[in-house]
Amino acid sequence: MMRSMFAGVSGLRSHQTMMDVVGNNIANVNTAGFKSAQITFGEAMAQTLQGPAGAGLESGGTNPLQIGLGVQVASIDGVFTQGATQITGRPTDIAIQGDGFFVLQDSGGREYTRAGSFRWDESGNLVAPGGQLVQGWLADPTGAIQTQTAANSINLPLSQVIDPVETSEVLMGGNLSSDSAIGDIHTTSIVMYDSLGEPQELLMEFEKTAANTWAVSATMNGSSLTLDSTSVTFDSSGMLTSAGSINISGYTPPGASAISVDLVLDGSSPLVQFGGTPSAESIDQDGNAIGFLTDFSIAANGTISGQFSNGETKVLAMIATATFNNPSGLIRAGETRFEASVNSGQPLIGEPGNGNRGLLAAGALEMSNVDLAQEFTNLIIAQRGFQANSRVITASDEILADLVNLKR
Repeated sequence: MMRSMFAGVSGLRSHQTMMDVVGNNIANVNTAGFKSAQITFGEAMAQTLQGPAGAGLESGGTNPLQIGLGVQVASIDGVFTQGATQITGRPTDIAIQGDGFFVLQDSGGREYTRAGSFRWDESGNLVAPGGQLVQGWLADPTGAIQTQTAANSINLPLSQVIDPVETSEVLMGGNLSSDSAIGDIHTTSIVMYDSLGEPQELLMEFEKTAANTWAVSATMNGSSLTLDSTSVTFDSSGMLTSAGSINISGYTPPGASAISVDLVLDGSSPLVQFGGTPSAESIDQDGNAIGFLTDFSIAANGTISGQFSNGETKVLAMIATATFNNPSGLIRAGETRFEASVNSGQPLIGEPGNGNRGLLAAGALEMSNVDLAQEFTNLIIAQRGFQANSRVITASDEILADLVNLKR
C-alpha cells in the first residue's frame, strides 16, 4: 500500500523539477543567446515479487512479477537549436549563424557564449557585458592573421594609425584635345605624398608642338624636374604611340625618390587624343597621408577591419569561435555563459565559417531559442502530471484510512 504513495511522491518531485525547467525557459524567453533546456523522465527501479520461470515439459514459462517504484529525472539537456536573429544596428553586436560559441576569458578561466553583445572598454579591449575578454587573433603589421596560434584577447587602441606611404607611381588618364592649336598648353595638378605623408603638388604641363605630339614638363613647389621622356605622341586614331611611362626625378621633399607617371594600364592607354575639351589628369596614385582609425567593421568570417581617415582599410584582428562534440555536456555558468566539462569534449577553436563553425552577422543578436507554444504545452503537462500524482497520494491515504477503520 505504501509503494503507491511513495510512487506518487516521486511523481510530484519529478513534475516539480519539470515545472522548474519550464519556468526557467519561459523566464528567459527574451534573453539574447539563451538556450532552452528539456527534461526527460525515467522509470525508477522496480521491486521484483516473483522472478520469471522457464517452460517445462508439462507447463509453460511465467513472466516476472514486478512493481515499479515511481519515476525519476533521467536527464536535463540543453537545446542548442538556432535562435532568431534580431537586428540591433550596434556594430559590436554579433550573432552566430550556425554552430559555435564565442570564446571569453577572465580570471576564472575560459567560458563560452552565444550572446554576442560586446563593446570596447577604455583600454581598447573587446569585452562581454560582464567584463570578460573576447578571444581571437591580432593581425601582424602586414594584415595577416595566424589562426594556428593560441587565441588571445582582442585589443585595438583607438589611437592607432596607419603609416603614410610615399608616392612612387601615378596613373595619368583623360584627353589631350586634338582640337588644340599648336602652342596650346594644358596643365594638370597632381597631389602626391612624401615619406612623411605630407602632400606635395606636382604640376605637369603638356604643350602641343605638332599635330600628334605634345611636349611634357613638370615642376614641384616651383622647381623644375627632370623627365626621362619629354614628349608624348599619338597616332591618327588618337591612341598613344610613345612610351608607356615617364620617370620624373630631381625633387627634394623628405624621402624623395623617382616617380613613374604611367600612361598605359593593362595594355591600354587611359590617356588619349580625341576632339573636345582637354581633361588629362591623375586618376590614381599609390601614396597616402598618415591615417587615424575612424571606424571599423566585422566581416562574416570574424575579421575586424579598420577604416582610417586617409581612406585606407586595414585588417586588424579576427574573432575566434569554438565548437564542441557534445554541446549538451557544457555546464551553465550563468549570464548565458557555459564552461567545458569532461563530457562536452575539448573546445575546437578556429575561424568562423571554417569547418562546422557558423558565420557571424555584425549589428545583430541571436535571440532566445525558447518556443513559447511548446513551453506552455509542457506547462500544462507538468501541471496535470503533478495533479494526477497528488491524486494517487490522496487515494492511497483514503485506502489506508479504510484499513485503519476496519477495527470499528
